Amino acid sequence: MKRYKQSQTDELANILKKDGVISVPTDTVYGLCARINSIKAYNNLLLAKNRPVKKLFPVMCADEEQIKSIALVDDKAKKLIHAFMPGPITLILKKKSQVPNFVNNGGTTIAVRMATSKALEELIRKTGCPIFMSSANQSGRPTCKSLDEIEKTCPTIDGMMEGEVSFGRASTIIDCTTEEIKILRLGPISMEQIINVIRMTYKKLIRK
Repeated sequence: MKRYKQSQTDELANILKKDGVISVPTDTVYGLCARINSIKAYNNLLLAKNRPVKKLFPVMCADEEQIKSIALVDDKAKKLIHAFMPGPITLILKKKSQVPNFVNNGGTTIAVRMATSKALEELIRKTGCPIFMSSANQSGRPTCKSLDEIEKTCPTIDGMMEGEVSFGRASTIIDCTTEEIKILRLGPISMEQIINVIRMTYKKLIRK
């Protein structure tokens, strides 16, 4: 399986434009990605991970404006974006109506991240749309910790971006779709950090 340097974003974007699936390093774990504006790419990602259709993929965007193109960003979400993105955080937001139904199984919400490196930002911009970003593994199995492991575990993908991960654990997930913010999964960003950002306006956090 071909490995690409982080400077080879043109080649990797071309793979994604042709509905391919690639692995990339993020700030948390190695991820598998595909473009969100193609149902064929979506199905190829499902096959690569052996993932149930009912389990939704998070979406990674190049910047705040791209997040706003697919999701509704209110004041509390904006606070969290400005404080923690790019970084190891995933926000659950209300999706915009123009987002294709297959992206989130026709639901009303979408999980978003922001590109955590210049290479990923370039890759998304050159692909021309946000990308699905899921951990590099077979569904329900541990996340791969090296390119060799990804190649063995996910042999049907179309290429790999070289690079290292920083935290080695999944991102913090925050649901911003209700009046009370809900922390769905704690990751590298702690509850205390989140409270410090929103305490002046939002008094109650619910950990699920």
